Amino acid sequence: MSLPPLPRICFLAWLTWAQIGGANAYAASQPTRPNILFILLDDLRSDALGCMGHSLAKTPHIDRVAREGALFKNFFATTPLCSPSRGSFLTGQYAHTHKVTTNRDESKRSHELITFPLRLQKAGYETAGIGKWHMGENDSPRPGFNHWVSFKGQGVYENPTLNVNGTVQPRTGYLTDILNQAALDFIKAPHAKPFLLYFAHKAIHAPNIPAKRHEDIYTDGDLSFAPSVYAVPAGKPAILPARRNKNAPGQPGANAAAAAASRDRSVRTQLRTLAAVDDGVGLLLKALENSGQLDHTVVIFTSDNGLFWGEHGLDSKRLAYEESIRVPLLVRYPKLIKAGTIIDQSVLNIDIAPTLLDIGGAPVPANMQGRSLLPLLKSNRAPWRTSFLAEYFAEGSSQVHPAWYAVRTNRWKYIRYTELPAADEFYDLQADPYEMKNLVASPGAQRDLIATKAELERLMKETGAK
Repeated sequence: MSLPPLPRICFLAWLTWAQIGGANAYAASQPTRPNILFILLDDLRSDALGCMGHSLAKTPHIDRVAREGALFKNFFATTPLCSPSRGSFLTGQYAHTHKVTTNRDESKRSHELITFPLRLQKAGYETAGIGKWHMGENDSPRPGFNHWVSFKGQGVYENPTLNVNGTVQPRTGYLTDILNQAALDFIKAPHAKPFLLYFAHKAIHAPNIPAKRHEDIYTDGDLSFAPSVYAVPAGKPAILPARRNKNAPGQPGANAAAAAASRDRSVRTQLRTLAAVDDGVGLLLKALENSGQLDHTVVIFTSDNGLFWGEHGLDSKRLAYEESIRVPLLVRYPKLIKAGTIIDQSVLNIDIAPTLLDIGGAPVPANMQGRSLLPLLKSNRAPWRTSFLAEYFAEGSSQVHPAWYAVRTNRWKYIRYTELPAADEFYDLQADPYEMKNLVASPGAQRDLIATKAELERLMKETGAK
């Protein structure tokens, strides 16, 4: 991919860099503000990485970010759905605030969002948006990006058509590799300013298609699944039969063998599709290392939401269970983060925007509802939240999941379905981590239920949720 013509100041900076020794000269003259590489995947659940304990996944380059930085054990999407979650990452706000609440065509609204790339651009960063935008079908450049490479809606894995700075360009090849190369081109280009690369993959959104070189990996080795995969959901009136996989346990005429084979095939294909992403992470880390920029770059790896692998008979996302709202977060920046750091506190996707503004030296506006992670990165004992709000908004007739608000504390989770008044759920996450026993009617849980309901009301009021 060729980048647009460089302004004269960029050319002079490149000429100086080349004349006096390349990487060493760059390292010696780096600005005080770090570069930022933000990598966002689609539908990657928290436990699908080697560093998160998956028994089969081999993700050595992604794992390196965790090994040399911080691994967040409890990172959550406040709305477990693609478009709203991306809006929350970019604005630092809940979906009910930034108003991208569904996966419907949000093109107009997404052109209006005041995002952290826009704020960093105004603060002096050179910014690039590469990959999946997925807030509307429109693929035209969004405000806040000096360089733009994207595609319409979901895009396709093979032979995509890209929008490169407003010009439509058909490409031949595998999308993940094409995007990796576009990101690599931007990283390797000379930069007169600190840069931000917002890099969002289509992978590993269904229907997954691995790169040809990865089609035959993961054929051996057993996959393990949670006990909630094999049990008929109890105490979950919101999960009606129509909302469950037809071969889920307890469904009329369910075929357990077919369900197991389908689940196994789907997970292996997801992991195969992830492999090309890992290749790209390796290339980007190597390029940063070769240019002397790696330790001067904040590297963030995460996903927009989780995904069910058959838990509770489900195979999508959108619900408040852990598999749906919990996502990976890995951050490498040795100037601030000690290698091998593990962070257990509850961190949210709305925390990313204020964190990056904080790191980039830009003001954090008062209307951001997330919190900068810098205090937590500096000290694991820093005061931090002990509860958070999550939410989902009904998407009309095309989707059958009801709207809900939920509160998750360090121990409890309460889910209120706004359209189903008799369907509330309450779980003790310490005793029941797979959320299989609804305690909403349990006499022994009423005191904690009342307190958790009150916490939900407090968070909704605090954030302006209705």
